[in-house]
Parts: sequence; structure tokens; C-alpha cells
Amino acid sequence: MIRLGIAEDHTIVRWALREALGKAEDIEVVGEAGTAAETLEMVKRERPDVLLLDISLPDRSGFDVLTELRPLDTAPLVVVLTWHTEPSYAARAIAAGAHGYVSKAVEPQTLLDAIRSVSRGEQVIPPGVDQLLAAGDGHPASALTARESQVMEMLARGMTNREIAEHLEISIKTVDTHRGHVLKKLGLRNNSELTRFAVKHGYVSL
Repeated sequence: MIRLGIAEDHTIVRWALREALGKAEDIEVVGEAGTAAETLEMVKRERPDVLLLDISLPDRSGFDVLTELRPLDTAPLVVVLTWHTEPSYAARAIAAGAHGYVSKAVEPQTLLDAIRSVSRGEQVIPPGVDQLLAAGDGHPASALTARESQVMEMLARGMTNREIAEHLEISIKTVDTHRGHVLKKLGLRNNSELTRFAVKHGYVSL
């Protein structure tokens, strides 16, 4: 039996997934969450074998969730379920620790197959992503540290330096230092260019 957790912010979509996937004889839905914070709590509490994860959560992105799941001894295998079909999103999700990446436009059977494949230790990735992963070192943001990537995403989502400082529990001066490093490493001039870069490369969605 595959113990499945569902992280999806839309209640009706979460309900539909639970109804559809729960009917499979080999799948038991053991937990649900609508935010990144709830997802992390649910994973620690229910310990699902596989987590179905939406990238666009209201409080933080699914990429943040993937990063925080990595060090957990009981981290589930993750299938990202999203509307974002750009290969750059999928490549980033797989590089961050996801084991599968599936579009919300697929048939239910395709999603079931993906969950079963990932539970067996296989990867499920869209066409074209292999090449991006193979060239990962050449990705323009690969030079950023984890904290710099975090600051870049928050700036691109429209957060102020003060808001970022409070969220990360660091000083505003430190946030500005990280911002300066991000702009310099990526060859960008201002926050507008930073936002365009982050959207283009799948770090945030508009």
C-alpha cells in the first residue's frame, strides 16, 4: 500500500485528487495540506511514502518545501503536480529533490502510474528535461548560494527587504548584501530585471 500525502492549495482540487486517487486499491491518502507550512507538518506527522506537491502554494513555493524536506530522515518521495509545463520548472524541481513532475492536464491514470513509478524508486520527468539537468552547471543561477536563491525568489515575489529580513530572521543589511551578490552574479541591474530572470527560469510564477 502506498501512503500518499497531498499538498494543494485549492480545496476543490485537493478533494478531487483525494476522491480519484483514494479509489485505487494500492493507494491510501494519509494526509492533506493547503500551504507549505501545513505540508511540512503533515509530512512529519503522517510520514507518507509519496507526496503529491503543487509548486504554487500561498505562503511559500513548492521549491522551498523540497529544500526543507531534503534533510528529513522520513522525507517522502515527491511527485510535483503543476500547471507549469516549462522544462526549466521541471528541471529545477528534479534538481531540488523531486522524483516526478506531472502536468495537471494529464489523465488520472497517468498520474496514478507516475505515483506508482516513483514509489518504486523510478524518476518520472517530462521530455526535454534530461538535457537541462545534464547541463545543470551551466544554469545561470547555479552560482547562487541557497540563501541567495531564497532572497532572489522573495524579491521577485515583491517582498521588501524589511519583509525578507523578518521572514528569514536576518538583518535588513544582510538582505541587501545578498541582493547585491545576486545582481552581480547574474549580471542584472535592478529588481525589475531580477524578477524577469526569476520568472523566465522557473523560480517564481506571475
